[in-house]
Amino acid sequence: MNPSFRFRTVLFDVDGTLVDSNAAHAESWAQALVEHGIRVDAAQVRPLVGMGGDKVLPALADIASTSARGKDISDRKRKLFNERLPHLRATRGARSLVEFLRDRGIDVAVATSAQDDEMNAILRHADLDGLFSAHATKDDAAESKPDPDIVHAALAKSEAQPESTVMIGDTPYDIEAARRAGVAVIALRCGGYWKDDDLIGGIGIFDDPAAVLAWLRDTRSGGDQTT
Repeated sequence: MNPSFRFRTVLFDVDGTLVDSNAAHAESWAQALVEHGIRVDAAQVRPLVGMGGDKVLPALADIASTSARGKDISDRKRKLFNERLPHLRATRGARSLVEFLRDRGIDVAVATSAQDDEMNAILRHADLDGLFSAHATKDDAAESKPDPDIVHAALAKSEAQPESTVMIGDTPYDIEAARRAGVAVIALRCGGYWKDDDLIGGIGIFDDPAAVLAWLRDTRSGGDQTT
């Protein structure tokens, strides 16, 4: 194990981090909004993927997610996303990284802005279900990322301390949520869209879980890296 890695708990974002699903979310939101008379394309949605629907709808269409119209749009988005689920795959090295950490006694948990049912379906289709000791989702928090509520919930469910925990995510929202919860962060590029300058603020920026795994296995490395 890389000597610079001294964490007891790792929190994983799901979309874009463990599963290549960000484009599917953007396309589903855009289609749902268009069907409800709101002209939005996937490119406009893409920068918001990583937040929960409670923030996406107000940002895109000035519609409260708790309103009747907001609920209708969100329900339609979930149905459209479910149609895309069978085509989603894990990011490179996702399962291997989680198993590597578990085999070394490190607790692994999920911290995602998705709702429970959506998270379970995504992990199952990507062959990643059953690997995590705890799951914290939008259902466990008042606010989704970049607010820290979901990270706080994941810490509580894992009985983990912020100073011994690191989060792995692919968006600036993961980085901000972790920072506000007092948790270190490792950023990934595999979610797409974001430039490295947008992901600064953590231990390092890596291409994907496979690159993080290679870094963890490098016992010669004693410092932080950006790869």
